[in-house]
Amino acid sequence: MNIAKPAALLLAATALFAGSTGAATAAAPDGTRVTGVQATADQVLAGHPKPLKVTADEIRYNGLTLTEAPRGKAAAKDLDCAYGHLCMIVKGTRFDFYKCQTWAVHNWTGDGPFTNNQTPGTVARFYNQDGSVRWTSTAYQAGTATWDPIWSLRPC
Repeated sequence: MNIAKPAALLLAATALFAGSTGAATAAAPDGTRVTGVQATADQVLAGHPKPLKVTADEIRYNGLTLTEAPRGKAAAKDLDCAYGHLCMIVKGTRFDFYKCQTWAVHNWTGDGPFTNNQTPGTVARFYNQDGSVRWTSTAYQAGTATWDPIWSLRPC
């Protein structure tokens, strides 16, 4: 199995959630020091309450799936999102939220497409650093959003 793609997704996801772009360092179970992508993966696994599933094409949390975003303008315009989900592309990573909870996010910048394909009338909320609502999206809605500065979101 080629681990480069999931490793790159883990690194991108961790940077987006933790706001860090520097190399991480951690201790392996045998006490040796691990750096880079492996340390980042270990930190994500250790800090998440549910097991993290990584395959060649995706990273799956409890309520969130991360994949590499489609490339090109046409692909980004047509953001396919399953019914009951809130999807978006941030910095080349496709986020697919499907669990009603507040998600802390960091280092989200730039513009990107989103699709709120949840039950009609469901309101997704995007928050500023101080916890105030920056903007909302009522399902069904699709468009382009400015991600900076988004510090957390609640899909429902």
